[in-house]
Amino acid sequence: MADRVVRNLENVVKTRLQRRARRHGRSLEEEVRDILCAAVRREELPSRGLGSDIARLFEKTGLTSDVADLRAPLIAPAEFKP
Repeated sequence: MADRVVRNLENVVKTRLQRRARRHGRSLEEEVRDILCAAVRREELPSRGLGSDIARLFEKTGLTSDVADLRAPLIAPAEFKP
């Protein structure tokens, strides 16, 4: 495994990361590692469209039924008479 140092990190960012780590019950290093790994995993997944991407985000929540498509009716363009 490689070690990395992040320099010039804003204090606000560091504080928020520390709070997030405490909420998840882990060290700052573990939290940052998890964030980085999750970001890389998301990047590796090819997009199948917005709806599929949203469904993928919520796939572990227990939703078992399909969600109906919400499509607006087609709108005819305005006609301008001279």
